[in-house]
Amino acid sequence: MGWMMAGMLTQLPLPLLPAGAAEIAPGVGLVTGSGGGLVVVHGLATFAWDAGDEAGRRLAAVQLVRLRAVSQAQAAAAFGVDPVTVWRWDQALAAGGVAGLVPARRGPKGASKLTPELAARIAGLDAAGATLREIAAATGVSTFSVRNALGRVAAGGRPAAAAESAGLAAGDDDAGQGAVVPVLPDPVPRDGERALAQWGLLGEGAVPVFTAGARYPLAGLLLALPALEGAGLLDAAREVYGRLRDGFYGLAATLLTLVFLALAGEPRAEGATRVPPGALGRVLGLDRAPEVKTIRRKLGELAAAGQAAGLVMALARRHAAARPDALGFLYVDGHARVYYGTRDVQKTHVARLKFPAPATMETWVTDQLGDPVFMVVAEPSDSLAAEVRRLLPSLRQVAGQGRRVTVCFDRGGWSPSLFAGITAAGFDVLTWRKGPAPDLPAGQFSTVTCTDDRGRAHEYELADTTVTLGISDGPRKGQTVTLRQVTRLVPARAGGTRQIHVLTSRDDLPPGEVCWRMTSRWREENYFRYARTHFALDALDSYAATPDDPDRMVPNPAKKTAAARIRAAEQAITAAETARDAALLKLRSPAPGQAAYLTNQVINALDAPAEAAWRELEQAGQAAAAIPARVPLGELAPDMARLDAETKQITHAIRMAAYNAETALARALDGHYARAGDEAYALIREALTISGDICPGNGELLIRLDPLTAPRRTQALAALCDQLSQAQARYPGTDLVLRYEVKSHLSPA
Repeated sequence: MGWMMAGMLTQLPLPLLPAGAAEIAPGVGLVTGSGGGLVVVHGLATFAWDAGDEAGRRLAAVQLVRLRAVSQAQAAAAFGVDPVTVWRWDQALAAGGVAGLVPARRGPKGASKLTPELAARIAGLDAAGATLREIAAATGVSTFSVRNALGRVAAGGRPAAAAESAGLAAGDDDAGQGAVVPVLPDPVPRDGERALAQWGLLGEGAVPVFTAGARYPLAGLLLALPALEGAGLLDAAREVYGRLRDGFYGLAATLLTLVFLALAGEPRAEGATRVPPGALGRVLGLDRAPEVKTIRRKLGELAAAGQAAGLVMALARRHAAARPDALGFLYVDGHARVYYGTRDVQKTHVARLKFPAPATMETWVTDQLGDPVFMVVAEPSDSLAAEVRRLLPSLRQVAGQGRRVTVCFDRGGWSPSLFAGITAAGFDVLTWRKGPAPDLPAGQFSTVTCTDDRGRAHEYELADTTVTLGISDGPRKGQTVTLRQVTRLVPARAGGTRQIHVLTSRDDLPPGEVCWRMTSRWREENYFRYARTHFALDALDSYAATPDDPDRMVPNPAKKTAAARIRAAEQAITAAETARDAALLKLRSPAPGQAAYLTNQVINALDAPAEAAWRELEQAGQAAAAIPARVPLGELAPDMARLDAETKQITHAIRMAAYNAETALARALDGHYARAGDEAYALIREALTISGDICPGNGELLIRLDPLTAPRRTQALAALCDQLSQAQARYPGTDLVLRYEVKSHLSPA
């Protein structure tokens, strides 16, 4: 019967109410009198109770909510209680049946222990400086009774400090100045908007509407909004995609959901199953957040537009405009996203695994602080040098014309031809020297000290020279490129020292800065490690795949076999010639008393294995020369597939914005938190998931967060909130200015 009624109530209600009935919701009315009460649903008498039957009255309220005839807030208003009371009735009914709804005896169950004599003793102990716990232990009462005796308990039984902290200056129509807001009130009903969205009549997304309330879970996520506004994710998405199809969740709500999930530690769409949709919906200004199926559908709609690369570049341009000082050095590196599925995906070498594995290669660009700027999906089998060459126009587009930018990368991009191309494109180059290089004399080294951008001093043993490299490939084949070489003397693993060389086209930098700028490339690796742990960098965000291009030219594996045959022939030659020379030496130097005869037949017999090995080497070389270096992929692996890159780039863009927002908050703690260098990110992750009060009004949205786990952390968060409030950021889609506060820790005495 219950499920049938619930199904019926999803239809449009008939406004059939008896005379004198108070309407609770459309089609639902309540009639009360001296004889009891009656609930009418769609013209039918559904629940009734006699006067004094409190259990029957409570049962009617709970059943109305369970049947979805009314909301919890509507039932509470009709029955003269608050929503939390209705929720408690529901829990009591579930735990003990109707008997659980029978009201218990009100008031104290026995004589009060708090006699005037005991209250006087408590006051004396408090005056002597004893803590609440010490007083409670000495007098044999609870700490609450001690507070009560000292007059520190407000009306309603809460500590006075807690009652004061719940009074929020929320503004005009939501909560008055200093008014006490309810704990976890029901959100504004959005059933009408959902019905309109179902028929395509709502437009693009519901407007955020907030209900003043306390103890909202995940209220700390709203700390990220000013930094997210600086990252420009919503503006970039609006520029690239325009809007989504008409529906309840628009483009802004979808992106904010994904950003909030990432900051809450659940960056994948499946993470929405582990975050209560009601709790996340409250910080979105909605009745509930989208769940996995809806999130995947929205991501699919964005991916179908084919504009993921445009979104990434739009974010990069906003990053460059907001932080131009961080673009002097851009670090470029490849990242292998390992695939563990069943599809046939091309293998590539994965450095952290130290062996080849199926993977998709990506090329990432970070600024000089290690923050991600943009990324592209690399072409399979392309080297880092080829990717850097392909990225030069995009780097110039991001940096802007006329700006001096140094492109930094590791030995995977070694190519004198690339170095010449980078300098010709108006960039500078900074990289490690690859391959054997002559050591410099010890007399050329001197001790150099430099200070990095974080104020830390570094000391190096350096030599500063120049080097000229020949170009052996590409359009500049036969030319040369001259670069500055800074050589560093470092300890060797086996003892002693060894020399490592840094090449650059920057002649204006001190040698110490050249060295630490090159070693700062590890900031990009640190981002990869952090993003793998906290932002699902390597997650498979889409199970879609497309067939790989069968005409794509790939390295021919037969070349590897031919090269192995050549190496085997060379080893056979060495072994045969060694054996021949040893035999000839023995024949030419016989032992005393032994005769040895060295004839042409003997020499030919000894030389035959070496000649056979030389013939094998010649044949192997001819066979290797006849094998093409590259062949079409379709000849080797016709079933090869490429993983969906469009959805992954979209989620990368969202998580890059989330990471940059988290990083901005962490850096804002400098000077306000003594251990910011070690614990800033941990503190921000805690703050982003803390509960708090949300109160709209007077053109602002006040977020008053609960204190953190330690007073020193709470003080740092309070300083951060002051900075964020000064930013005067607005909640997306509204004119509400964000203002932040933090509640203080309650005093233990």
